[in-house]
Amino acid sequence: MATTAASSPQRELTPSAPTLPASIPQKRTFEDDYGPAVPSPLNPEVKPVQRVQVQAPDEGQTAMAREKRTKKDSLKKRESKGAAPGVPDSSRATPDPRMQKEIPLDEMAPLRYKLAPPKPSDFEQAKGPVFTNHHEVQDPEGRTIEFLETSEHVHNKKNYHYTHCIADPAFPSMFYYRQTEPEPFGAHFSFEDTASYIFFDRTGTHVTTDKGFRMARANVAIREGRWYWECKITRGLLKQRNEGDPESHGHVRVGFARREASLDAPVGFDAYSYGIRDVAGQRVHMSRPKDFFPAGEDLREGDVIGFEIQLPSVRLHRKVVQGTYNPAVDLAEEEQTTAPGPDAPNIVRDRIPIRFKSHIYFEKIDYHTTKELEDLMNPSPMVSSGPAGSSRPPNPHHPFAPLRTLPNSHIKVYKNGALMGVPWVDLFAFLPPASRMVQQQPAKRDRLDDGSLGYYPAVSVFRGGAAEVNFGPKFWYPPPELNEKQQDQNEDTEMVDADAGVGPSAAAAAPQLQLGKAVQKLRPVCERYDEQIVEDIVYDIIDEVDFWAEDSRKLLTGRAGRDDKVSEAPGMVPGGREEEIKELVQDD
Repeated sequence: MATTAASSPQRELTPSAPTLPASIPQKRTFEDDYGPAVPSPLNPEVKPVQRVQVQAPDEGQTAMAREKRTKKDSLKKRESKGAAPGVPDSSRATPDPRMQKEIPLDEMAPLRYKLAPPKPSDFEQAKGPVFTNHHEVQDPEGRTIEFLETSEHVHNKKNYHYTHCIADPAFPSMFYYRQTEPEPFGAHFSFEDTASYIFFDRTGTHVTTDKGFRMARANVAIREGRWYWECKITRGLLKQRNEGDPESHGHVRVGFARREASLDAPVGFDAYSYGIRDVAGQRVHMSRPKDFFPAGEDLREGDVIGFEIQLPSVRLHRKVVQGTYNPAVDLAEEEQTTAPGPDAPNIVRDRIPIRFKSHIYFEKIDYHTTKELEDLMNPSPMVSSGPAGSSRPPNPHHPFAPLRTLPNSHIKVYKNGALMGVPWVDLFAFLPPASRMVQQQPAKRDRLDDGSLGYYPAVSVFRGGAAEVNFGPKFWYPPPELNEKQQDQNEDTEMVDADAGVGPSAAAAAPQLQLGKAVQKLRPVCERYDEQIVEDIVYDIIDEVDFWAEDSRKLLTGRAGRDDKVSEAPGMVPGGREEEIKELVQDD
């Protein structure tokens, strides 16, 4: 029996897919998810990724409809091409807007300040400190040592670093001022880069104090190569004690310190310095003394301790701090090459002349400690909750630049001419971004290298302890490579056997320090002082030419500080006062 359509139940229609609104966000493209974020040996340049604009579906399009995907190369093939996926060759030179927040270091130029014309006295030779007699002592050899108090000079503190300068009419585009050195000339302790209550002799090579530990750094920064210097303990642990004699006349610690190391602390107090204690000859780093000298060995009055430091080339150093260091390639290149590379260091010195009493100084922002090294010195018990990589030991490939170490770097220690061993290997890197300036300047300039970074010979004295340094060329106990005959030879003569490595005794102490056939000759620190003078002259000329080019290659006149055209030059920064440059006020 047939039923009618009216009496049969009605079937509901299947609901259709709703139309997508145009405002629904679309999924990121494949390249955004899997493109390399940082450079690598296989992908040296990170190029911008072209974002594909996904069109919103039309009104009649359903959710099942998908955008047609383009064919993509495999990850291995993209890395072999050395470019980010999805970027054609023609677009490789297009800058990534996200990367423009950081100014490339090779495009930076020193900040230029608007200054008033110099005074006639600014053209006179720079003067050293004023010496005032403080006290006299007898050294173990019976000599009378006159210790003097220095005054009328500035100290490096409050996040600023000072170097002497002088007005020179040959530098009109720099507003006449260039760097200079006062007497005494040569390598010695820096009168500006020292703690308060430090007393010197007139040559600046002898130091003491009547307070707690105070540090004095040399005026020489070691950045690469092999260098040697000595220090004699003139007041410290007694060599022979009679009944009623004190145990010591004070204490001394000797070693190396970076710019960030605290001056009001002994050498080895933090991660920025390495020191040897006079008591038991212990090695100290990050305030952790460890046995180094044989049992019963101390540093006593009359003993001479020698230091040899070895650092890799600045070329390899920059690869380490930039994260491009490849030991399989770079170490072989380092062994085969001893000459400087074609890529010169980018030294940028943001500085302004200031007046302090009868002196003219360049004032520069100094470098400060980093959180990574402070945490390494005082580790937190909650290391696992920190950022990734914070628990890793220092190494050349550490995720954090301040915790990267320099391959083929070490410090060797001698006592009275005898090699005591190698207390430290793999020293911390110091070039930016491993070191950073105090952030009191325009953005991204805290990573500049102003040429003052490096490892400085340093001595700390405590309550009457005294020490005398010898930077060469004639040493009290020269190592085998620096005997008197070799010092008188021509500089081009090899001082060591090419197959000798770093010496049999050092090889036994640290076999990993072998450098192959390209071992650099050992040199006295006094020669590094001469190199620094040459570098300062070259950098001054480069800055002068740079500013001259900014001024449309026109020489300035005597109204340099008030010239309307000069004040509109690119990079000009107002500074000082119209009638005079900045007058520094600092307590002695």
